[in-house]
Amino acid sequence: MTTTEADQVTPQAVETVEAVEAADHGHGVHGYHKQKDEHLKRLRRIEGQIRGLQRMVDEDVYCIDILTQVSASTKALQSFALQLLEEHLRHCVADAAATGAGIDEKVEEATKAIARMMRT
Repeated sequence: MTTTEADQVTPQAVETVEAVEAADHGHGVHGYHKQKDEHLKRLRRIEGQIRGLQRMVDEDVYCIDILTQVSASTKALQSFALQLLEEHLRHCVADAAATGAGIDEKVEEATKAIARMMRT
């Protein structure tokens, strides 16, 4: 994969980003806001892993070595997602439980997020 191909944005990716941006969920501050800098640093590290994968393919590295790196990148993303889910539960779901407003909706959102994570 070339850098140009990696930089192309698919219509599905645009729709996903727009859907996420549109979903404010009634909060100006989200559960991850306290760790935002750490999360961004972690995501930049994962981005570096993905760029490393591109470089490995470009340099015709042995397939098993590439698959090993894919596995490491996947685990890094899963770990990030789990941390974000925990923060969502501690902040958004706990807040809804404390106020009694929208608790069912928040639990359903979290359940769907967990289901999506389990499919990957």
